Amino acid sequence: MAVNAKKIAVYVVVVFVLYVIITDPAKAADYVQIGFEGISDAAKAIGDFMTWAANGGE
Repeated sequence: MAVNAKKIAVYVVVVFVLYVIITDPAKAADYVQIGFEGISDAAKAIGDFMTWAANGGE
C-alpha cells in the first residue's frame, strides 16, 4: 500500500512540474535557480562546518 502511495505522489509531483514548465517557463526557471541557490548555500555551510571541525572547533 505504501508503495502505491509513493508512486502516486511521484506522479503528482511530475505532473505539477510539467504543468509549471509548460504554463510559465520563466517562473519554472526561477524555481530552478532558487533550488540551486539553496543547494549551493547548504554545500557552503557544510564546507564551513567541516573547516571549523578540522581546525579543532576554533
